[in-house]
Amino acid sequence: MRDCKEIDSLLLKELKSCRARESRFIPREAGFRLMESTSSEISLGGVSAKSRNIRVEEQWSLTSFFGYSTQTFVHAVNFFDRFLTTMKVQPKHLPCIGVCCLHIAAKMTEEENNVSPPHELIRISHSKFTVSDLCRMEKIILEKLSLEPNAVTALTFLHLYYSAFTSPTAPRKDIPSVGRLEAQLKACLCQLVFSKAKPSVLALSLIAQEFENLPSVTSSKIVQQFQRYLKISDSDLRHWRKLVAQCMTEYSSAECNKPDNKKLVWIVSRRTAQNMQAGHFSVPGLPTIHERCWEESESSDSCEDMSCGEESPWGSLGSDGEGAFFPSTFLTSRK
Repeated sequence: MRDCKEIDSLLLKELKSCRARESRFIPREAGFRLMESTSSEISLGGVSAKSRNIRVEEQWSLTSFFGYSTQTFVHAVNFFDRFLTTMKVQPKHLPCIGVCCLHIAAKMTEEENNVSPPHELIRISHSKFTVSDLCRMEKIILEKLSLEPNAVTALTFLHLYYSAFTSPTAPRKDIPSVGRLEAQLKACLCQLVFSKAKPSVLALSLIAQEFENLPSVTSSKIVQQFQRYLKISDSDLRHWRKLVAQCMTEYSSAECNKPDNKKLVWIVSRRTAQNMQAGHFSVPGLPTIHERCWEESESSDSCEDMSCGEESPWGSLGSDGEGAFFPSTFLTSRK
């Protein structure tokens, strides 16, 4: 861990630059107030905070399923909140908007060959809209928002803050991993209230809360230096630290249904379910090999031939390769 006097001046300069730009990517406060005042029982009265949180949890689940990065998820939530606080949205359009924001974020941050096609996103999310609907929604979102791949988010500040506590040449084992902090940030973003925080303040609150119990006093000094440099008030930091602590307590409880660990549920018709059950018991038995048909020499030679994985195209008896001992019908029913 670095001493507070040794924080790189380039790091402080980058923090100051991001601090100056962060307001461009913060959702509108008026839109948040409208969502908080909307009842979740009213289907056509606007988007409620609960409906918004459910869709963000779905984005997290899809992020985990497709192996997207934390940056993709954070950008998707930012696009989602900015659109909801800018436009008047009907609840029935929320699923399409949520999936579309994730798709846009993935195309901006992921490698091209890692971006899932639209029809796969729709199928895995069990959505009822079509690929055409998704493409039309993507066009609307891009027109209404000024989206940038380098948008300043809480994750941006989290990585910058974290770099001040670590050194590539002398890593410390007692420092929480950046993956743990990213998971905590994702949990916070599933609640609407945290999207109201300035990214710089939310990230510093996560750092301060997580590093509070470290034996070294240097961590608290670094947090204080960041706070002074970015002119974050004590009241703001205390407020958001308290909310972060409450969120982590709820998230660590056994009652919490974590989006990251949700299991996919496949919905099939009754006929398909019956066919699947019938097929489960239709595995054909292997033909019986009578011992009297084997001679000792043939048995020995055959065993040597079958044990040689390099000469046999199917490998050994224990392999899953298709061959005389594993007919294609048997392999199909196993898979």
